[in-house]
Amino acid sequence: MIKVGIVGATGYTGSELVRLLYNHPEVDIRIITSESRKGELFSDVHPHFQGLADHELQPAHKILEEDLDAVFLALPHGVSMSFVEKYTGADFRVIDLSGDFRLSAPDVYESWYAKAHTFPKGFEQAVYGLPELHREEIRRSRLVANPGCYPTSAILGLAPLVRANMIIPGQIVVDSKSGVTGAGVKAKPTTHYSNVSDNFKAYSLKHHRHTIEIEEQLSELSSNEALQVQFTPHLLPVDRGILSTIYTQPREGVTENQLKALYAAFYKEHPFVRLRKNPPALKDVRGSNFCDLFVTYDERTNRIITVSVIDNLVKGAAGQAMQNMNLMFGLEETTGFTAVPLNP
Repeated sequence: MIKVGIVGATGYTGSELVRLLYNHPEVDIRIITSESRKGELFSDVHPHFQGLADHELQPAHKILEEDLDAVFLALPHGVSMSFVEKYTGADFRVIDLSGDFRLSAPDVYESWYAKAHTFPKGFEQAVYGLPELHREEIRRSRLVANPGCYPTSAILGLAPLVRANMIIPGQIVVDSKSGVTGAGVKAKPTTHYSNVSDNFKAYSLKHHRHTIEIEEQLSELSSNEALQVQFTPHLLPVDRGILSTIYTQPREGVTENQLKALYAAFYKEHPFVRLRKNPPALKDVRGSNFCDLFVTYDERTNRIITVSVIDNLVKGAAGQAMQNMNLMFGLEETTGFTAVPLNP
């Protein structure tokens, strides 16, 4: 059994990690931590786990007293880095679900996250945890930086086009919509019921911190030049899910059949990417680790349109983290993923 610990499990991502790992046949959840709720039961914080996961929440320093194989950090940006530094040299592997090690360097992080990075050496160890691009590096890694939810949907939607050098680099538009769980469990004015219900809005135009994550990963795939992305996120009045509609312009003539064949070849060895015959909806992936993609070509506007749908808490966070854990410990990528998407 893989003995795991979860640091910071009182938020939505931590709860989702426990839900997924509970059903994993090779995992033993040994410790769950919370600084603010220590001493309480995990099932007191998340009542739907009553009788299933009644672990007493421990302070984070107790992690080092356990004999663990893997630790998941479900902590806010800017907090994880100190834990990664503290755990350097420990016997267990770390999967960090924050953004602290997703980017290429500390100065890039500081520019987009507007805070100092206190453990620059972590960037030398971290592997970007998108299995569809970095499977072999993830297998060997001891520190995986789990991708952001928006970048997961955008990168998977664009990767085949970028790798094939098929699109004009400066003409990429990613229009994404997310459920409110992407904002975290803590209440904020923008996520109050009265602001979200029966409403729909764009936010963080031009400078959302996931923009650089998308650009860096796609630029690594590009054989010619760095890519720029016009990324605009929107808040949907739903609890979970991300739908990204992506617009690109081909360098030269392309057909619908060429696009379908390109995506099929790129993702043929990746079990969690499904290519759809029609544009997918949020409920097609709800509760699952799938990314559903649909690609088409608009001859009238000479644009490729790609629709990418994920559950932001699963493939966009906890599910991808468990997928990475499977790779790190030599298991089949699909191990433990028993849930069929919940629709309706």
